[in-house]
Amino acid sequence: MRREVRDIALQRIWRLFKLAEEIHARSPELADRYVELARRIAMRCRLRIPRPLRRCFCHRCGRFLVPGVNCRVRLAKRRSPHVAITCLSCGHIHRIPLSPRSST
Repeated sequence: MRREVRDIALQRIWRLFKLAEEIHARSPELADRYVELARRIAMRCRLRIPRPLRRCFCHRCGRFLVPGVNCRVRLAKRRSPHVAITCLSCGHIHRIPLSPRSST
């Protein structure tokens, strides 16, 4: 029973993010609402949002992020190399570490 609920919740989360991506150009507020609903579903079912989707929204203000529209994506070499995603709404910087390349 619990497994079925989690599977359905995960499917809905993926669907809401897909809808947010499709509708963002026409209605950014609705895209933000879809992200908010997906996060609530994840919290209610105690699920982690999958990694590809976690990078699609701001963790401070909850906005759906579209590179070049409402966020800036940069590669940074200081300290350890990382990708810096800056939300242009609230200024939050999400850093994603880059693993070192293997020589093979």
